[in-house]
Amino acid sequence: MELRDTVALVTGGSEGIGRAIAEALTDQGSKVTIMGRREDAVRKTAEELGLDWIVGDVGNEADAARTVSSVIEKHGRLDILVNNAGYGLFKPLVETTLEELEGVYRTNVFGPFLMSREAARQFIKQGSGELINISSTSGLKGSAGRTAYGSSKFALRGMTECWRDELRRHDVRVMLVNPSEVMTRFAEKAGVEREASDKKLRPEEIAAAILGALKVDGRGFIPEFSVFATNPF
Repeated sequence: MELRDTVALVTGGSEGIGRAIAEALTDQGSKVTIMGRREDAVRKTAEELGLDWIVGDVGNEADAARTVSSVIEKHGRLDILVNNAGYGLFKPLVETTLEELEGVYRTNVFGPFLMSREAARQFIKQGSGELINISSTSGLKGSAGRTAYGSSKFALRGMTECWRDELRRHDVRVMLVNPSEVMTRFAEKAGVEREASDKKLRPEEIAAAILGALKVDGRGFIPEFSVFATNPF
């Protein structure tokens, strides 16, 4: 598709992968709005990149509906939704509380559901749309200590497959992106120590891959892809 003048909404867009995607789309001429929970961070990124911003929690039904409707009201349409907002929790099963599990699911599963439901209504109405869910390679293979995070990404993958089958008949392309380890503040926020490495992925690699997928002619699409560092060792 041609990205110039498209209307895009990126959740979790103030930093990391979300910011890189928002910046890449803006550079292509897309009219981008980013969404995030922390007003100071969202506003700062928006001012730096020259794009629109909305404060909201993807896991809050009212916030999700308000955000999508605001973008549509301003531009008359919505072409691209990138569900990027998410966070990690890495604990052994016996130390994970129900409250913690619910918190991860609220953002990583219920958030994409709410945002996608609102966007899908517009996509169906206009007969087009690009729905991109940012998952993780943790959603491809379970591992110790990832009961909450890993299972949330498995759930996101399952929802993506359902939406893909449901929406493609409306000319809506639904894609899942599985980044491997990316050098952002994600691990730090999850309380995991990690050494910086120039060999590991940067947010820019994920953004570039997404641009490539979006630019595929509308008669076809890439349903799912993973991005790994070539030699992170």
